[in-house]
Amino acid sequence: MEANVQLFIVFKRQILLLLIFTCWMVGFARGAEQQETLGNFKNPDAVKDVMSGKLAEANAAWWGFDATDSTEAIQGAINSGARKVIVPYMGKEWIVRPIELASNQEVVFDPGVVVVAKEGEFKGEHDCLFAAVGKKNITLTGYGATLRMQKSDYMGYKYKKSEHRHVVSFRNCNDVKVLGFILKDSGGDGVFIGPTRQNPSPCMNVLIEDCTCDNNYRQGVSICCADNLRVENCIFKNTKGTAPQAGILFEPSNTKSVTTNCVVSNCRSENNASAGLRVQLSRHPAEKKVSILFVNCYVNGGGIGLQVGPIRDNGPKGLVEFRNCIVENTRFPGIYIYDKSVKGASVLFKNCNIRNAGKKWPLPQVPIHMASIKANLARHPGGVEFVNCYVYDDLNRPFLTTAETQGAEGFSQIKGDITVCNPYGIKKNLGSKSKNINLKIISRIRE
Repeated sequence: MEANVQLFIVFKRQILLLLIFTCWMVGFARGAEQQETLGNFKNPDAVKDVMSGKLAEANAAWWGFDATDSTEAIQGAINSGARKVIVPYMGKEWIVRPIELASNQEVVFDPGVVVVAKEGEFKGEHDCLFAAVGKKNITLTGYGATLRMQKSDYMGYKYKKSEHRHVVSFRNCNDVKVLGFILKDSGGDGVFIGPTRQNPSPCMNVLIEDCTCDNNYRQGVSICCADNLRVENCIFKNTKGTAPQAGILFEPSNTKSVTTNCVVSNCRSENNASAGLRVQLSRHPAEKKVSILFVNCYVNGGGIGLQVGPIRDNGPKGLVEFRNCIVENTRFPGIYIYDKSVKGASVLFKNCNIRNAGKKWPLPQVPIHMASIKANLARHPGGVEFVNCYVYDDLNRPFLTTAETQGAEGFSQIKGDITVCNPYGIKKNLGSKSKNINLKIISRIRE
């Protein structure tokens, strides 16, 4: 099964490379055609035609490309009201200050375009490279394009500490697409999806596809409030700087923020300082059901593989599911569940494989660990199911352990089936207080 998942991911990558090459060819052809007509240079007459509605497509270069600061060019094109804005390849980087996006617009970045946050700018704690608040119907397309910030600057003494300087940020926005970019070196997240402090409404109908989030400060992608969200065929890697430092994290911002009908599929997490794929629901409203699915995802290296918690005793119902996922070569547990109440949303691992996980030394680690840390959050820990899951390990240790804090009951309602492939046989430690455990363990010495 895991070979099929990896083969499928490789196939998707090949299709993506072909698509990027095709976009390069189409982009250059369209750019050549445009050069013959209106050109990639300052053109006040073309700007007037866009502003009057005569032209529906705007070229940011018409507002005047400036190799030292092109903020006004890109912002002017976006503010023009054009249905489509082109950011053409100019042979040099587009250096900008924070850019505000507009509703009902597609912004296309030609292959080879690199948009860079201007050094010494972005001093505001919430300054983002591209941001939208309360907007709708926005598409950012950038196959072969890069959006890059100045992460090392924001970590220095000249900047007030912040974890909110994102590459792309959407708050209270509907019908959003982010397609094909490399998003890197932020002072926050590669992509942020969430509410504002004044308005807890979720972002609705969001698609993040074919993107690579690399070397971001807080998360590759943060989902803090969303309804009907898809993250497809993306890579999250090298996240490091400030907690949580995950590849992708679902974490409601407040007690009115929701995560419903959210799917992460065919994605890869590599070498993130903390978890690869993480769900944290301590602030999720209890009256709203959770619906989060990870399918055909792969985690390689980094800290923890798949992490869930907290889900409170009085927390939301619903389901968090990991289906057809593979975790390999993590320093800490491949699966880590903490403060997850049996009374809250269910957690399901189906057809998941854990290989060579939890090998950081000298700290004691195991492939799967469940912990009760704060009894005031989850006095009744448990409610986890494994279906056709495999653990591959070559160390003489338990494959599964639990730990209960003082004041918490033992783990309960742990069920399903796990096949353990370990030359030392099966070892587990569910604690002396565990109850209602219906977990079938199958031993395979060789696999």
